[in-house]
Amino acid sequence: MHNKLTEGSVLKSLLSLSVPIVMANLLQTAYQLTDTFWVGRLGTTAVAAVSISFPIIFLIISLGGGLPMAGTILVAQFKGKKNTKAVNHIASQTMLLVVIISFIFAAIGYFLSPLLIKLMGADASLFSSAISYMKISFIGMIFVFTYMVFQSLMRGVGDVKTPMFIVLGTVLLNLFLDPLFIFGYGFIPAFGVAGAAVATIVTQGLAAIIGIVLLVSGKRRIRLCLHDMKPDFYLIKRMFKLGLPSSIEQSARALGMTAMTFLVAKFGNLTLAAYGIGGRILSFIIIPALGLSMATSTLVGQNIGAGKLKRAESITKLSALSGFIILTIVGIITFFFAAQISAIFIPGETETIQASALFIKLMALTFGFIGIQMSLNGLFRGSGNTLISMVLSIVSLWVLRFPLAYLLSFHTLLAEKGIWLAFPIANLIAAGIAIAWFAKGSWKNKRLTEDKRLSGETIKESIIEEGD
Repeated sequence: MHNKLTEGSVLKSLLSLSVPIVMANLLQTAYQLTDTFWVGRLGTTAVAAVSISFPIIFLIISLGGGLPMAGTILVAQFKGKKNTKAVNHIASQTMLLVVIISFIFAAIGYFLSPLLIKLMGADASLFSSAISYMKISFIGMIFVFTYMVFQSLMRGVGDVKTPMFIVLGTVLLNLFLDPLFIFGYGFIPAFGVAGAAVATIVTQGLAAIIGIVLLVSGKRRIRLCLHDMKPDFYLIKRMFKLGLPSSIEQSARALGMTAMTFLVAKFGNLTLAAYGIGGRILSFIIIPALGLSMATSTLVGQNIGAGKLKRAESITKLSALSGFIILTIVGIITFFFAAQISAIFIPGETETIQASALFIKLMALTFGFIGIQMSLNGLFRGSGNTLISMVLSIVSLWVLRFPLAYLLSFHTLLAEKGIWLAFPIANLIAAGIAIAWFAKGSWKNKRLTEDKRLSGETIKESIIEEGD
C-alpha cells in the first residue's frame, strides 16, 4: 500500500502529521486550562491546590508512559516496513500491559494522596482541597492510560486525525461539565476544586471507550486481536528495554516539576499560584513544538523502517527549524501580553497577576530553543534511541534548571525571581547540547525491524531458545 509518509514532499509529510497533533494537544491542554479557569473563580488558594497536585499526577502518568512510547516507536517502524501482522501484535501487547499498570498506579496514587500532598509542603489552607482533587484524579487514571495507548498507537501508524476529533468532542463536553461539578446545579452538589477532576474523569472515560471500540473494529489501520493478548515475553522484555528510558525521561521531567513546585511552595501561596499559572501557559505555548516532536518521531520511525535515513534526517532538520521560528514568534507576542494573559486565569488578583507575568516574560524569549530541543528529542525517540532523549531531559532539568533555581532563589537576593531565571538559562544550554548530539549522527545505527522475533511470528521459538 502506498505510504505518503515515506514518499514525496518532506514538508507535506511533516505538516500532515504535525498540524492534527498540534490541534489534538491544544484541545488536550484545554482540560487543564479549563480547570484552571473555573477553579480560579474560587480564588488563589483553590488555584494553588490544583497547582500543587498537578506535578504528582503528571509524575504517576509519566512512570507508565514508557510502554505507550515503545509501542509508538515499534508500530511506526514496522508500519514503514509494511508488516501489518507485527503492527497488530505489538498494539495488542501494548494495550494489555498498560491497562494492567494503570490499575496498579491508580490504586497506589489514591491511597498515598494525603502523604504525597503533605510531602509537597502544602499550606494547611489548601490541604483538604488538594487531597480531594488528587484522589478523584487517580480514580480516572485508568481511562487516561487507556486513551494514551490508543493515541500513541494511532500516531505510530500515521492516523492523527481520529484522536483529534475524539479529543475535540470530549473537551467540548468538559467545558460544560467543569462549572456544573465545581459550582453545582440542581441535584448536583458543588464539589468545589474536586469538581474539576470529576468532570475530567467523565470525559476521559468516554474518550477511552471510543478508542477501544475503534481499535477492536480494526477500521483505523490497526487492530486489537484477542489471540495477540497472550503475553509475548520476548516482546514485553524488548518493550520495557525500549520504553524504560522514556519512562525515566518523563518521570525525570515530572519530578523536576514536583521539585520546582516544592521550591516555589516555600515562598507562599501567591508565588505558588503564579507558578501554576505560568506553568500552564508554558504547557500551552510549547504545544506546536510538542506536535512537531511527535510528528518527527512517527516520520523518522516509518522512514527508518523503510530504509530511508536521509529522508529521516531532512525531516528532523525541517522540524527543528520550524519549531525554533514558530516558538520564537509566539514568545515575542507572549512577552508583550504576559499580564493580560495571566489576568484571564485569576481576575482581580493584582499581585498574583504581576508575579506570574514576570515569570512568563523571563521564559518567553527562549521559547524557540525549547522547539529545537523537542524536535531533536522526537528524532531520538523515533529512531529507537530513547536513551539519548532520556539523558538530554535529565541534563536539562536536574543538571541545569533545578540546581540553578535552588542557588539563585535561596542563595541570592533574587528570591522567587531566581526560580524564574533558571528556566531561560536551562533552555539555551539544553538546546545546544541536543544540536551537538544530533550532529554526531549516532542515532542512525538503530535497526529495530531487523529483529524478527518482535513481530510475534516466532514466539514459540523464542521461548525454546531462552530456555536453552
